[in-house]
Amino acid sequence: MAFILSAGILAYMSGPMLESRKSGYECGGRAGGGLADSHGEGHLQLIPKPSTGAHDDATSSGRATPSASAATSASASASPLGGSGAESRIRAAGFPAPKALEDFDHDYPRSLDREAVAMLGKLHFITAKENVVLLGPPGTGKTHLAVAFGTRACQAGHQVLFATVAEWVARLADAKAAGRLTEELARLDRYPLLIVDALGCFPLQAEEAQLIFRLVAHRYERGSLIVTSDKPLSNWDLVLSDTAVASAVIDRLVHHSEIISVEGDNYRMRDHGGFGFTSPAVR
Repeated sequence: MAFILSAGILAYMSGPMLESRKSGYECGGRAGGGLADSHGEGHLQLIPKPSTGAHDDATSSGRATPSASAATSASASASPLGGSGAESRIRAAGFPAPKALEDFDHDYPRSLDREAVAMLGKLHFITAKENVVLLGPPGTGKTHLAVAFGTRACQAGHQVLFATVAEWVARLADAKAAGRLTEELARLDRYPLLIVDALGCFPLQAEEAQLIFRLVAHRYERGSLIVTSDKPLSNWDLVLSDTAVASAVIDRLVHHSEIISVEGDNYRMRDHGGFGFTSPAVR
């Protein structure tokens, strides 16, 4: 009799103990960190995790979603003019400052072929592997136009490289000293447009002029150049230190080119009366 009574008591007590173990498994086991199911009385009530929007919806349904940065990158790449590809090309080009063709003050120069500028802005000269030569006194907007054309080229998908004539000379001189000038010129073929700024700011030594000749000669009918100069072509023999070298450079540069003369006063000095300087005529 005592045995039967003990068995009955043991069976009665095992029910709550089993339920307690089951509840404990749900608190610690399901979420792996002590989180319990909120269904049923007497169990731990959970505070819902704040929703972060579409990401939570997608992950709750088992689908992976791109991160916000990836989505932004994809959206930017889809834009033909303002996409991340164009922006990286513009950064890599080495422009001295952002310049747009729309921001150029076409009314300030006394003389400017505005129709030619508009046509160049369509970038046909790049696909035709032709050149642009911008001539005019300091401060008349030559560099602005060169950078604006280069920026449009970047937006159109072209690789562009900008440097002053001094920087080009240094780059090519380093390549020559390392015995890889030919390889460097060939490497530059990946850029459909190179910009050589400020030719004429100082006279070049004979070896430096030869490097500019090598660059122009290599690009001839192979890729486009934009060259800006504050000296007329008739004075390039003084810039390049040799009449023969100057003639060879001009011959290859202007054969397939648009020459734009910008005549006027220094735009940067317009609020200072020019300090008595006058702009020389460009021939």
